[in-house]
Amino acid sequence: MQPLPHTSHSARSRVHGLMSGGILPAIPVLETGRDFPLQTLMQHKGKAHALLDVASGRYPVRLLHSLDKVSRAWLKRWDNAHLSEIDAIAGILDRPGAYFFSVNYEWGCTCRVSPAPDRTSARLIRVLDWMTPGLGSNLVAARVSGASAGPFVLVTWPGYTGVLQVMAPGRFSAALNQAPMRKPVGLFYVDWAANKRRVWTMPYPTPGHLLRAVSEEAHTFKEARRMLIERPISTPAIFSIAGIEPGETAVIERNEHDARVRDGMHVAANHWEAPGWYGHPRGHDSPGRARIMSGIAPDLDPRFPWLKSPILNDHTRLVMVADARAGRLVAQGYEKTGPATEPLDITWRIAA
Repeated sequence: MQPLPHTSHSARSRVHGLMSGGILPAIPVLETGRDFPLQTLMQHKGKAHALLDVASGRYPVRLLHSLDKVSRAWLKRWDNAHLSEIDAIAGILDRPGAYFFSVNYEWGCTCRVSPAPDRTSARLIRVLDWMTPGLGSNLVAARVSGASAGPFVLVTWPGYTGVLQVMAPGRFSAALNQAPMRKPVGLFYVDWAANKRRVWTMPYPTPGHLLRAVSEEAHTFKEARRMLIERPISTPAIFSIAGIEPGETAVIERNEHDARVRDGMHVAANHWEAPGWYGHPRGHDSPGRARIMSGIAPDLDPRFPWLKSPILNDHTRLVMVADARAGRLVAQGYEKTGPATEPLDITWRIAA
């Protein structure tokens, strides 16, 4: 089967940009192979350096070198499948922080999986929040070919080796949320440090690397769901997945070895819904975001008319809706001041 690509950018965003004094930039769309982290980096080094400038600003250079050393040692100790790729990226960037930021993340997210309004397919709504500015304005999209299970579309950042949100046409759409912070003693910064130390003892891939493996290897929603449930990961996470049939939707709450699965129409934020699992919710008003998201219709409307507080907040960096049956994804980058890019509208159908 061959993909039939089509990409457009909403004219409405151009009107918005003119009204606000300028035209918003488009999210670049790149055609890549499975080495999408390197290809996106090589084509957009400036975006990668801009992000590292901001992300590394709160860390002394000596500390970044130490964090890089620990991060690479962890990847090597547990024979991470992407170490050689991360080595190459670190060499191209040639600055401290490349290893540390490839395996660490701090964000909040709100997702919903449900049937499409006409109940002919399943859809994923995804809003990603992150404290680091620039993540919305430096987004790229990659149409990835060459994976064993078929092509897929990512909305990502240059040089990032994991997958946080994906639409695999004819297969599924999926996204990764950060799980609540464990509460061993109840003091936030002590708990944060304890969580980081725990990760270094885990011989498993990061949740972002697991979702990459699922994107490359899972031929169906059923296979993807099983992989997200069964494969161990280095740190807890919450996965949202929507297949191609209206009943193929699930939210999967994970710790390193176990899973709690909520099949059907559900939402996910940054707190546990599973009984008996406890932790400190991430992001701004996690329960409030989940409650409002549960009432949002999953329309493929690049204007995102439903995007309001608390789902929209100062840390919102990406909004996305995806339908794998239609092979369509709409997305837009955000910063604290509002929209940071034009809406992106990609259709990539699979020919029979």
